[in-house]
Amino acid sequence: MIAADTVEELAGRLDTALTSCADTPSLAESHTFALDDAYAIQAALLARREARGERVTGVKLGFTSKAKMAQMGVSDVIVGRLTDAMRVPDGGEVDLARFIHPKVEPEVAYRLSRDVDPDDPAADIERCVDAVAPALEIIDSRYRDFRFTYEDVVADNTSAAGYALGAWRPVQDVSNRAVRLVGPRTEAVGSTAAILGSPVRALHALLDMCRRRRIPLGAGQIVLAGAATAAVPLGPGVTRCDVAGLGSVGVRGL
Repeated sequence: MIAADTVEELAGRLDTALTSCADTPSLAESHTFALDDAYAIQAALLARREARGERVTGVKLGFTSKAKMAQMGVSDVIVGRLTDAMRVPDGGEVDLARFIHPKVEPEVAYRLSRDVDPDDPAADIERCVDAVAPALEIIDSRYRDFRFTYEDVVADNTSAAGYALGAWRPVQDVSNRAVRLVGPRTEAVGSTAAILGSPVRALHALLDMCRRRRIPLGAGQIVLAGAATAAVPLGPGVTRCDVAGLGSVGVRGL
């Protein structure tokens, strides 16, 4: 483990990049640190946001694509944290000046109806979910030229920057639903099967990671299960995600 003051130093670098909308070189260019350190940096980064008055609203999963895992040479998903400052209303405006080089991904979101006890080996996270919705996630890596390591991404709170949710619907099987993401100049099509084969598998992967990383999951929080297509640049104009049989959600970049 790296020293506590180094954790704070690196979290400070990422926080400055976030608040100033100015990219920073990969942390790994100047420091050697392990995955445990990366999650410690992420926690310190989150603590800075909470100190400014932000409230945790949920979690997000990354690397839920088998192709992305293979590209990064890993076999685990990664987990980041969402806050109320990241929330964008469905159809709401997004000030692009808040970001460095934002991209957007179509996702499936779950809502937790009660706390999930990570210490309970019999905990059934599926039974703790009461609703599902289409979602958009805005990602914004704080690293210069998109040069980063696996540990860099985790430390940077998995590039979490914003999210929008469509209408909540009763829990249903959303395996292999067609997904279409349309922006002013881009379009991507895919399937919810790209999310670990089925988004519900992401819930179980999340619980496993939260047990290992001591990340709490509370009633009312949302879970972004992962991207159903590759991310596309978020620019001026309307970007919309449609998930077959589930609904749609959109934002307007300004």
